[in-house]
Amino acid sequence: MVRITRVHTGTGDDGTTGLVDGSRRSKGDLRLEAVGLCDEVNASLGAVRAATLSLDGWHDDGGPRSNVHRTGQVVLAALDRLQSEVFDLGAEVATPPGGLPEGMQVLGREHADLLIEEMDEMLVELPPLTSFILPGGSTLLANFHLARVMVRRLERAMVSLREAEGDDAVRDLALVYVNRLSDWCFVMGRWCALRLGEDEVLWKPLGHRGSTDGISGMLRLQRQHDDDVADV
Repeated sequence: MVRITRVHTGTGDDGTTGLVDGSRRSKGDLRLEAVGLCDEVNASLGAVRAATLSLDGWHDDGGPRSNVHRTGQVVLAALDRLQSEVFDLGAEVATPPGGLPEGMQVLGREHADLLIEEMDEMLVELPPLTSFILPGGSTLLANFHLARVMVRRLERAMVSLREAEGDDAVRDLALVYVNRLSDWCFVMGRWCALRLGEDEVLWKPLGHRGSTDGISGMLRLQRQHDDDVADV
């Protein structure tokens, strides 16, 4: 059982920090960049959790919206597992090759495969994509997009670490897990939009976007309206 009584230690005041095996590295080290991004991914998933908990689960007449309740159940159950897994991944990334303490468990093939299984189940319900999806939509959907790109950033950092320190710097399976997690965030965001009846923001090809006048005319009209109101 973890027992932490003090967060501030002062040992990092010189710009270094300790790894799991007791060695110290600069906080600008590539491994520490990857560790920090694991934390950022977890924080982004925490934002998804907060957005899920904030969903309006009631109709205007006071009755419960079962689709919201059921969607929230699924998302929160998944996050209960995923946030712990990302924390496990962070501990692994914070350990140089050969430095895993005895008894420390790491993510296995089953954890990566479960992400595929879950995506396949969601894709049964989802229509095929006919356009690229732009980040946006509701708060929940937007947070899934933020989580998705944060996971991709973590993946790039892990690949950079591997290229700098050798293939054993990051396990193959850790990279597989992170690659699938980003896809999972994208698919789960789309599934939530479908279940909640929310519109996704679709990319429009350049030739189909119509006028390129921008918002200048809109701003002029609003300013004119404000002036008219002020004159009354």
